[in-house]
Amino acid sequence: MAVCSEGHESTATDYCDVCGAQIGPQHGFAAPQTTLCPACGAPSEGRFCENCGHDSALPPPPAQPVDPGATVHHPDATVHNPDATVLNREAGEANSAAAAAEQDPGTEWVATVTADAGHYARMRAQKGPDLGRVDFPDYYPDRRIPLVGPTVLIGKRSVSQGVHPDIDLSVAPADLAVSRSHAILHIDGGEVTVTDLGSTNGTCLNDSAEPIPAKTAVPLRDGDRIHVGGWTTITVLRVPD
Repeated sequence: MAVCSEGHESTATDYCDVCGAQIGPQHGFAAPQTTLCPACGAPSEGRFCENCGHDSALPPPPAQPVDPGATVHHPDATVHNPDATVLNREAGEANSAAAAAEQDPGTEWVATVTADAGHYARMRAQKGPDLGRVDFPDYYPDRRIPLVGPTVLIGKRSVSQGVHPDIDLSVAPADLAVSRSHAILHIDGGEVTVTDLGSTNGTCLNDSAEPIPAKTAVPLRDGDRIHVGGWTTITVLRVPD
């Protein structure tokens, strides 16, 4: 309790809450005393708490009921309820497991990229816009690429255009009839779709010479073959669990 220059005892330590006189060492009295804020319990030297803003000249606020399962926060320390900590940790682990299951429900897909002579013959017969300058490669080793969803871009890399396909068909010998951003796979657990992005020569499925509609997702099954460019075939395979 502070005392003002008029001799009044004051709860506030800067200005007397009886007469309003300033309390401080400039009047020859002791420096303001540090008290605990009745609202939040933080140390305070002035009338208004620097932590919560409570006016010390007013009656202290009524005590709030405490939830036994909650974590209590204090300016100087945090008191944890052990039971609540365990429950929160278990809930967090359950949420993490659920999120992981949603992203990876146990189904894995891979793509095998090959040079397909049958697709090349069909495209040559159609005389597409790029097929006059596309030659079938003398040697093209099969490539096996894991599919990491939810989206997988098929195309050819272009640093200048900022195109970085997940299935990059710019690897030599490159299929000149493949567009930069040719098609996209969408993977949702056990379901996969392919969407042609408006490519120049289109996207065909399973030995068909008829391109699928552009900008339309088409469902795929395990073992389906996606034909792009002049001779490239991508076989989508489901890996057993």
